[in-house]
Amino acid sequence: MRKEESKQGASGLGFVRACAGCALKAMAAAAVGARALRGTGRPVLRAGWGAGWRRLWALSGRAAAAASSPVGASSGSGALSPFDRRLKRKQKNWAALQAEPAKCDYLREEVGSRIADRVYDITRTFPLALDVGSGRGYIARHLTKETVEKLIQVDIAENALKNAVESEIPTVSVVADEEFLPFKEDTFDLVVSSLSLHWVNDLPRAFREIHQVLKPDGVFIGAMFGGDTLYELRCSLQLAELEREGGFSPHISPFTAVADLGHLLSRAGFNTLTVDTDEIQVNYPGLFEVMEDLQGMGESNCSWNRKPLLHRETMLAAAAIYREMYGNSDGSVPATFQIFYMIGWKFHESQARPAQRGSATVSFGDLAKIDGLLSRGKK
Repeated sequence: MRKEESKQGASGLGFVRACAGCALKAMAAAAVGARALRGTGRPVLRAGWGAGWRRLWALSGRAAAAASSPVGASSGSGALSPFDRRLKRKQKNWAALQAEPAKCDYLREEVGSRIADRVYDITRTFPLALDVGSGRGYIARHLTKETVEKLIQVDIAENALKNAVESEIPTVSVVADEEFLPFKEDTFDLVVSSLSLHWVNDLPRAFREIHQVLKPDGVFIGAMFGGDTLYELRCSLQLAELEREGGFSPHISPFTAVADLGHLLSRAGFNTLTVDTDEIQVNYPGLFEVMEDLQGMGESNCSWNRKPLLHRETMLAAAAIYREMYGNSDGSVPATFQIFYMIGWKFHESQARPAQRGSATVSFGDLAKIDGLLSRGKK
């Protein structure tokens, strides 16, 4: 049984803090693990809106080259391309073809509903919207025609788009890379994205692409995993590898820090920024169930420097460490997903702007006298 809990506010424990505070427990867990080991022997369009919508497309230069391949141009290894986008496409396609793909969609459904709530907070109707990294349409199903009239869903995995859940909004599905959006400038009134951008190799470019396709006074609302996501799993695997193999390799992909997110959005041209964090904690029977559901979500690691194989002994030791260090009283283990939510607007003359520096007529020092001034005014 899985139990989901949400906690607003500050981020969870980081890897260093978690490990440093549990050194003695890790040693005990390693011993438990040892005892356990001894006892175990092409773009696809849905029924659409007609040929008139071809005017949306703008394939030129590098974007045209990227569109010729579903995985874009960022498929080479290196420091500037940490992720194997071809592998990520295969992982997401595999997950979408499972007998019960919705079985592992609980996290995406929850975050998609929270993105939709933020769209409802903006009191306007969006004639045309774009969902970047839509997957099976986790945001669209929570929106109504009164809020979004038409929606284009973009994802790298064609199987996810083919198996998209139904929604009351007219949609068009397009296979494209999030870094190379094949649309003309100033096209969309709204762009949303949920739990997709953390697999992008060039996040600044992706933000610039989103800003470019937005109309002036358009808004971008997105969510992506934060740096403390799955810290329990990361710590357990690293401690097990240190104990069993004398070193460790990265098994959880690198994530963006919240301190960098606002800066990246600002550099892309967005203003009136809002960035907030949230944590969703899901309880699982054990480490192996955590990894099974991550695979079912299409969230397996696709870093170029990933280790292709984990030894059985190391996995069993990691499971014991996970339970010893983080286990709940009922025998389950928690997995923490840190979510960064972001809202950014494209500049328009009608938008409110901050007053010029030095134009204030009241000093902050006078705020302490506000009660006296108000009472004097009433008399």
